[in-house]
Amino acid sequence: MDESKIILREKEIPQSWYNILPDLPKPLPPPINPKTNKPVSPEDLLPIFPMSLIKQEMSLKPWIDIPDDVLEVLKIWRPTPLRRALNLEKALNTPARIYYKDESVSPPGSHKPNTAVAQAYYNKSEGVKRLATETGAGQWGSALAFACNKFGLKCTVYMVKISYEQKPYRRSLMQVWNAQVHPSPTKLTKAGKSVLKQDPNSLGSLGIAISEAVEDAATHDDAKYSLGSVLNHVLLHQTIVGLEIKRQLEIAQVQPDILIGCVGGGSNFAGFCFPFVKEKINGKVLRIVAVEPTACPTLTKGPYQYDFGDNVGLTPLLKMYTLGHKFVPAGIHAGGLRYHGMSPIISLLVNEKIIEARAYAQNPVFEAAVLFAQTEGFLPAPETAHAIKAAIDEAIICKEKKQEKCIVFNYSGHGHFDLTAYDEYFAGKLKDFAHPESAIKKALASVPKCIEL
Repeated sequence: MDESKIILREKEIPQSWYNILPDLPKPLPPPINPKTNKPVSPEDLLPIFPMSLIKQEMSLKPWIDIPDDVLEVLKIWRPTPLRRALNLEKALNTPARIYYKDESVSPPGSHKPNTAVAQAYYNKSEGVKRLATETGAGQWGSALAFACNKFGLKCTVYMVKISYEQKPYRRSLMQVWNAQVHPSPTKLTKAGKSVLKQDPNSLGSLGIAISEAVEDAATHDDAKYSLGSVLNHVLLHQTIVGLEIKRQLEIAQVQPDILIGCVGGGSNFAGFCFPFVKEKINGKVLRIVAVEPTACPTLTKGPYQYDFGDNVGLTPLLKMYTLGHKFVPAGIHAGGLRYHGMSPIISLLVNEKIIEARAYAQNPVFEAAVLFAQTEGFLPAPETAHAIKAAIDEAIICKEKKQEKCIVFNYSGHGHFDLTAYDEYFAGKLKDFAHPESAIKKALASVPKCIEL
């Protein structure tokens, strides 16, 4: 009988993070200071990040050691299982082998604490007292609240208003771990007040919440900003996921043919696939698929150019796929995928055609999530369900073509706090949004002109 799960021992947890920067097919375009139109210096970032994370952001070392104190916290739930979706395979009648990495077993229920714990540790080590951050669906906010609680830091979370209203139990979880949570946009920051002046009924967006959190950190001496996705050091910390998968697939004696992950800013997807990218660059036949919502089609409809990472324009300019930093997506339930931009590293790899991208609407995504829950027993987050939908589609193609491929996807988080979304799906109330080209062009009009370096 085939093994249904592969579990590593604690001593097999990776001891170093993999840094993909030295292995990219071309150098990553640098972040640019919009005031000088020159590459950002470490000093430019000090008001919001500790120097240790700034060094990781810019490092070209291929491996960066994980501190012992970080590993001790990660051991609470790591290593995570690699599961074989035997019942889903049977339901689909496919010859494909489907595996998924179960990141839902962490205390907050997702992959997010892999970097939250590291960021809290480095900030604590440099004397920071409080971290300010944003959150979409609440996964990142709860992860940082958990990590700050572990290291004795205060935590302030600006939660996108539509998610604040849709997911009250995520908010409750953050408060359990002593975080202070505000629905964004708020009247606590200049950025929030500016948005509310233009749209008093704004549902919020990750870009707006980022603006508020960055402003909070930059205007308080005892605080720093913590980001759950997009930036290099965040994706670096997540590579512990893909490194574990490599070892688990070796134990299963299989090689992946297709790797799939949902993508908003890029953290779970990057951590999952980056340890495999070098092999593809070196000629291995491997498809790597990033899946996003049609309501926020950054990779599938956005241009590849410099833009701000936040709504107001407080961040450096990043070379990435973008829908325009003023873009506010529809209030879909996959709140963690409602971001106008994308990780610069992932953007470069998509532009180089090493990674492919596709987009799905809400209803087919939830249909796939329900099938997965009915066969495998686990209820996925709406974000994670995007990867499940793509995995099912690929397995059906394998059935039609009689191909025995190995499909691996990242099960980035559970959906226990998303039952309202499932209620709406079963009631037929979910709307499918395909953001019109006219709205994207309008948002892109605000993107600043930047000299390519």
